[in-house]
Amino acid sequence: MDPVDQAVQTQLNNIQTRTGKSLDDLYALLSDSGLKKHGEMRDFLIQKLELGYGDANLLAHMYRAKTEEQPAPPDDPLDLYYTGKNAALRPIHEKIMEEVEKFGEFEVSPKKKNLSLRRSRQFAILGPGTKGRIEVGLNMKGVEGTDRLLAQPPGGMCQYKVFLSDIYEVDEDLIGWIRQAYDVAG
Repeated sequence: MDPVDQAVQTQLNNIQTRTGKSLDDLYALLSDSGLKKHGEMRDFLIQKLELGYGDANLLAHMYRAKTEEQPAPPDDPLDLYYTGKNAALRPIHEKIMEEVEKFGEFEVSPKKKNLSLRRSRQFAILGPGTKGRIEVGLNMKGVEGTDRLLAQPPGGMCQYKVFLSDIYEVDEDLIGWIRQAYDVAG
């Protein structure tokens, strides 16, 4: 069990000891209250059981996670990344991936907001960025930054970033930079 999970379990055990109620009893209390909003549940637990803010907050969170129906994650992470205002960016992403797949084998690792592209190490990240643009992060060294290939401060996820807002920006320069990152990640 990782340290965070262990700390949460310890906190839940302490809440049960202090209140003299099992988790099922505490969840039943919340269910019977008819409250639906997190803050209302938290305040109810503080008043009813004289719990501290942190304990009441954790219980409300755990109860809601257990009882609320969570949508199933999409099969394709692009369905998650490219919805709403970002939907128009998906063809740009797909065009980049079409070009990168020509390089050879690599691993695609979906993250919360982007795809990590890896060989023996990460060579690029790709996903929706800010201001209605695709963000391509690249890991390569010894390349002179430009107005388009933006050098990043040391210590970040990537050494360079390129932002795209049009499919025509998936050009020889971009593919060349991604290829260079791909080659050094081998």
